[in-house]
Amino acid sequence: MTRPLLTIGARPDQPAAMAAGDADQGRRRTAAAATASAETDRGIGFRGKLLNAFDSPLVGLSPWIVFALVSGPGRLELACVLALALALTIVAVGRLRGGSLKLLELSDLSFFGCLAVVVALASGGTQDWLETWSGEIANVALVVIAAGSIAVRTPFTIQYARERVDPSVWNTPRFQRVNYAISGAWALAFAVQAASGAFGDAVLNDSNNLWTGWIIQIFALILAVQFTVWYPKRTRGLALQRQGLPSEPPPPVRQLFVGMTGWLIVIGILVLVLDSGPTWLGIALIAAGTVTTRQLKRDGDAAHAAAT
Repeated sequence: MTRPLLTIGARPDQPAAMAAGDADQGRRRTAAAATASAETDRGIGFRGKLLNAFDSPLVGLSPWIVFALVSGPGRLELACVLALALALTIVAVGRLRGGSLKLLELSDLSFFGCLAVVVALASGGTQDWLETWSGEIANVALVVIAAGSIAVRTPFTIQYARERVDPSVWNTPRFQRVNYAISGAWALAFAVQAASGAFGDAVLNDSNNLWTGWIIQIFALILAVQFTVWYPKRTRGLALQRQGLPSEPPPPVRQLFVGMTGWLIVIGILVLVLDSGPTWLGIALIAAGTVTTRQLKRDGDAAHAAAT
């Protein structure tokens, strides 16, 4: 798309060298847009990395993760208080750093603030109902937040991403596409978590079922985290390759599942220890996780050696 515009922009009486120079300048601008996020993500030492962490949507999601881990029979009020306190801390630190108030942060405060009030005023029967269904309610709320942000053309991750890159990158197609994809991946993960939890509560009548309450939901969470890290690196690497500029090879698709191989080993151990499935399944999961982890490590080492 860029080359025809540059060609049209060169007057017929211009020397060929000037037209070529315009084209080269366009290539450099595109390359700069492709690499800007990599440059700004580096930070300076531990303090830079710590501050950069607050520019990640994972920080905005942390109150929901704390709520999911803590909530349970007799712990709903504690889970609400901890999640709300963490949400307030994140907003306060963000303002002290000069960052903007983000949609996800506002959603954190609104959801857990309202839930804390409801739990405090609810009757015993309502609290029992909330203890059973609060996880699914939280996941459905996250689906609405993520999918709604895409629907209004402001994916919730884009507010964090803008604080990590140069403003010249904000309106580039790649930057927009990456954030739509990542926000969509999180919406899908939240939907899987909500469906899994609802199946455990409504069908199995077991809110603490190992598979529906933990394994499937954590699997979806890990995969979304992996995609958040993997996809920008892949699109950046492919963009630089198309420009013919030196770069590290874009991570292959199989690299997306690196975090899942270790989880297979953990699932296998849990199946054996907690007797949550046949013995052969636990052994097979451990074996599959071990083999795939080693294979992915060998592939990564080979790719790194080829790049250097």
